[in-house]
Amino acid sequence: MKKSILKVAFTSTIALVAFGFLSCNKKSGDASSASAKSAAPAKVTITNVSYDPTRELYANYNKIFASHWKELSGQDVEITQSHGGSGKQALEVANGLEADVVTLALEYDVNAVQNAGLIQKGWVSEFPLDSSPYTSTIVFLVRKGNPKNILDWDDLIKPGVGVITPNPKTSGGACWNYLAAWAFAQRKFNNDEAQVRDFVKKIYANVLVLDSGARGATNSFVQNKQGDVLLAWENEAFLSIADYPDDYEIITPSLSILAQPSVAVVDEVVDRRGTRAVATEYLNYLYSEEAQRVAGKNFYRPSNPKILAEFSNVFNLNINLVTINDFGGWDAAHEKHFSNGGLFDQIYDKK
Repeated sequence: MKKSILKVAFTSTIALVAFGFLSCNKKSGDASSASAKSAAPAKVTITNVSYDPTRELYANYNKIFASHWKELSGQDVEITQSHGGSGKQALEVANGLEADVVTLALEYDVNAVQNAGLIQKGWVSEFPLDSSPYTSTIVFLVRKGNPKNILDWDDLIKPGVGVITPNPKTSGGACWNYLAAWAFAQRKFNNDEAQVRDFVKKIYANVLVLDSGARGATNSFVQNKQGDVLLAWENEAFLSIADYPDDYEIITPSLSILAQPSVAVVDEVVDRRGTRAVATEYLNYLYSEEAQRVAGKNFYRPSNPKILAEFSNVFNLNINLVTINDFGGWDAAHEKHFSNGGLFDQIYDKK
């Protein structure tokens, strides 16, 4: 069940500090915040394992969070970042890459870390809005002037159109890309699955390269000049426009998908390292007005409606979006489309 975005006041954080933020137990201690501060080491470090396109977002967020945590606790915090394809990052954490928090591209990838025994069940309800502090969607990035006249998904199947998109086996953004294309085809062909599969297969027949992550796909399109269209996270497309305003433009398709990146505390790690309070507040503060504006300035859609409205001149707020619920949730979507031998494996068959 969705929680209100307004339930992000500092009350829970102050309670965490007051009850001993050095403890690795959620329920430990009755020490006051003053005594906790005096007992705390001068500096604490945490690691955020994230996905490709959040590099700029967290480079900015980490600065404001460090100031916030210093004011709140009297302690300096250093945040180490790790970025890569979301599915690959989840696998790395499951296999031993130490993360205090994960901020991944989709709920399924966080569940993979949970299934490895590192995150407690119920994580999706730990923070507001299903632990999704910002959202995005999928758009097309084309070269200036749109020489191939690419306006919607059905333009991607035309002969001679080179498509760039990452690999859904390793990239969360790639999964959103695929599902958005599938949803468009479902509406176009009135849920005739044979025609839907054929349509999506034709799109992937035009894919020139499957990079492992969204940033790699952006580099293939923007820096290496491959392809005619990049299927992109909205924020990646805007960043490319910011860097090369005379070279690219964004096309919003008639139908896309609400992409909901997910965040979670990695319980096994924070309890072992004694970093639960700082890690929890690190994710909790993403919902603050200050952090929501940082998200918007980095071209992620703030989940706070008031802050989102401040960026109405940036984002198309009238875009027609499906959600993962239209696919039965992530478990059902992954099993059908992205599991070994699933529909993606059947559709994408390049020798």
